[in-house]
Amino acid sequence: MQRREVVAFLEERFPPSLSEEWDHSGLQVGNLDERCQRVLVALDLELRHLPLLSQVDLVLTHHPLLFRPIKEIPTQTPLGQKLRGLFTQDVALFSLHTPYDNAQGGLGEVLAQYLGLLAPRPLLPRGELLKLVVFVPVGYEENVAQAMFSAGAGKIGKYGHCSFRSRGTGTFLPEQGARPFVGQVGREEHAEEIRLETILPAERLDSVVAAMLVTHPYEEVAYDLYPLANRDARHGLGRVGELPAPRSVSELLQQFAQKLGVLGPRAVVGPVERKVHKVAVCGGSGGDLVPKVLASGAELYITGEAGYHRMKEAEEGGLTVALFGHAETEKPFVSHVSSLLRQTFPDLEVIEG
Repeated sequence: MQRREVVAFLEERFPPSLSEEWDHSGLQVGNLDERCQRVLVALDLELRHLPLLSQVDLVLTHHPLLFRPIKEIPTQTPLGQKLRGLFTQDVALFSLHTPYDNAQGGLGEVLAQYLGLLAPRPLLPRGELLKLVVFVPVGYEENVAQAMFSAGAGKIGKYGHCSFRSRGTGTFLPEQGARPFVGQVGREEHAEEIRLETILPAERLDSVVAAMLVTHPYEEVAYDLYPLANRDARHGLGRVGELPAPRSVSELLQQFAQKLGVLGPRAVVGPVERKVHKVAVCGGSGGDLVPKVLASGAELYITGEAGYHRMKEAEEGGLTVALFGHAETEKPFVSHVSSLLRQTFPDLEVIEG
């Protein structure tokens, strides 16, 4: 297989459109059109990984190697050594970073599962939504609608196959060289049509439009796309949800620490002996989400790191906050992505770094 196949699978799960504006996720180094037999998955590409570069074709990291603009690359620096190793061994490096953080099924939900949260939802929704309107001749609207639904359109919360349909009259004049589905060249046609509307996440745009065009009977399809201000609640930073039953903070923190493979939190503010029912979590640096956590009504917030003022704001708001470390709360990326690759590509050798 090619490296591009592996990357395409991951981009399907963690769409690039979910990347934060400040982020530099995606291809960092190399050619994705080369073969791929072995993959290294790591939180960061570190100097200790350099001996492994001769054994792999692709490196998948959470954090980007190239995050800030660079003006020079001295090869004696850690960055220079890493880049030289990648180029010398012809290894590609791809970073998933904030698309993985934001996506449904990504870091937020992995951490929410560690806590046993029910129906966790994003603290800060990120996904963009579009409305697609297409005009279909009467009698063909169901085929077109089902094709779009199968490609990812028509999903609103817990409801699928959502659409709106209204009848009207479409007009068109087939010109020389056209092969009209109805009517004749040179004569204006009035056709009974259905205005078919549905909603779709921005990352499914290409597949939904392709499915619609293949199924639509017209030679030239009239359709419109509208950006929506409302957000796709499936994706976003952090997660908040309820526990099946109230539990003590200390018990939850111990459980979370065991899942992460650490001894416990680095710091805690707020009471730890009380029982809580609603819990929020965000991997990495989640301090700026404290106002969202307070607004959500959560009683406990678990994240990697947060600044003094955010911690003070949480404490004064009656929120218990536990910090487990930036890297520690993002480390599940390695085992999670490795597991997905092994399940999808049985012949691919995956090394966890």
